[in-house]
Amino acid sequence: MKTDIQIAKASKMEPIESVAEKIGLTKSDLELYGNYKAKLKPALWEKIKKQKDGKLILVTAISPTPAGEGKTTTSIGLAMAMNRLGKKTMLALREPSLGPCMGVKGGAAGGGYSQVMPMEEINLHFTGDLHAITTANNLLSAIIDNHIFQGNVLQIDARQILWKRAMDLNDRNLRNTVVGLGGKSQGVPREESFNITVASEIMAILCLSENLADLKKRLGNILVAYTFSGEPVYARSLSIVGALTAILKDALKPNLVQTLEHTPAIIHGGPFANIAHGCNSILATRYGLKLGDYLITEAGFGADLGAEKFFNIKCRVAGLRPDAVVIVATVRALKYSGGMEKEALVMPSLIHLKKGFANLEKHVENLKKFGVPVVVAVNVFPTDTQKELKLLEQMVKKIGASYALSHVWEKGGAGGEDLAKVVLETLAKKKVNFRVLYSEQSHIKVKIETIAQKIYGAKNVEFSSKAQKQMEKLEKEKLDKLPICIAKTQYSFSDDPKLLGRPKGFTLNIRELRISNGAGFIVAIAGEIMTMPGLPKVPAAQMIDVTEDGEIEGLF
Repeated sequence: MKTDIQIAKASKMEPIESVAEKIGLTKSDLELYGNYKAKLKPALWEKIKKQKDGKLILVTAISPTPAGEGKTTTSIGLAMAMNRLGKKTMLALREPSLGPCMGVKGGAAGGGYSQVMPMEEINLHFTGDLHAITTANNLLSAIIDNHIFQGNVLQIDARQILWKRAMDLNDRNLRNTVVGLGGKSQGVPREESFNITVASEIMAILCLSENLADLKKRLGNILVAYTFSGEPVYARSLSIVGALTAILKDALKPNLVQTLEHTPAIIHGGPFANIAHGCNSILATRYGLKLGDYLITEAGFGADLGAEKFFNIKCRVAGLRPDAVVIVATVRALKYSGGMEKEALVMPSLIHLKKGFANLEKHVENLKKFGVPVVVAVNVFPTDTQKELKLLEQMVKKIGASYALSHVWEKGGAGGEDLAKVVLETLAKKKVNFRVLYSEQSHIKVKIETIAQKIYGAKNVEFSSKAQKQMEKLEKEKLDKLPICIAKTQYSFSDDPKLLGRPKGFTLNIRELRISNGAGFIVAIAGEIMTMPGLPKVPAAQMIDVTEDGEIEGLF
């Protein structure tokens, strides 16, 4: 069986100008990054903004397991399948982070015969967007420390600096550290911590900005610190917004690439959904809706994280109205959620499948609360039995969701045609009554409790004394009327990664609140989730190599 990278290398890409022609674009609309990548010029928006929007289809998934679900793979395969059926379809995905690529998860360019190309470049440095975000983030950190060192006119209290440094790798040793050591000339010593770049506020700002002017405004609104007298200090007070914008100017432009079957794909922005808002950029989505009759997009991790934030944050900010949602599940993952050991998942078990189905059932219930029709896509594995697949179909139909099998990993677009037909039928027959789950004008506590109880199924929410004080401070400063972005484990509806399936009666523990004022949301940190991940015992980086001919091996 061929590996993902072997399949990718054996595939022939079309020049990106040819891919662009399929959606009515010319070379003058593109900024070329070699033969197979391009950025979309800002002037293109003026050319297409009056075109009718296509249908917006979100792809999400059940709670992640070590068994794998295949959300990105399904998104890519569905877009290719729609085009095979004669439907002008675009694809919009997030950019991979080097953290997972070098850590435990591997790449994020799909898999098998359902990939975006050029796979190695997308998974590594791509067009440099994440590097630009990291640089902008750390320039702001450097300016803050330099301002203090050079006399501290703004009277910034080094003990109350909110802004954290960032890097696009997993490094647990940087979660908490001390900077400025070495004597007076080396800076002012203080405690510091790092976020992974994809959890940074600048990543969120880039993804939620409408244009350069909006980007500038949001960057200026970043709350970076407090003064000795407790007054807020914003990035605009440091006269740094112009420089930050200059660094991010090109990163703001969406990236155009292609799938293995040459379907146009826009890949832009990469916030994680467990510690950030988990959606590609508003610009990517807007371009995709104008350039296609259908846009397939995805949101990270399970529907309790990515989909919830897609609806409550991204759709609210951008005024988007999704037309359908596809939730990806596998027999293997449901059996794992039902208590089956990972090593035994190749064996059939209707008992574990029935028990684990509760996870999918809860996700479907949640998605229906947003008023959007739901299609369950079962990503088929060779070890699935007909009895298991039939039982799963019966259970899905019993809860009122549409159902289709997907073979896109094995067969590419051809393996997604049944799913595409069900999605098209759903779009034609099912009504949409989209709504967000809460008003951003509500009290912070109420907004968090709404998500915890209605989406996660929590009985109670406990706020640490630190979180309560932060809540009071945000209310006092009138920074509380914003959507909520809960950072928690992706493996469970709760904040305990070991509570699989559909836990009930649990308490969600909020230990900290962070204001992302430039992005326009409040981050609530639940349980032990970290915004700087660590590496596993055997990192994926140890399996990557480059041959004497310059060919990359071991990237998946």
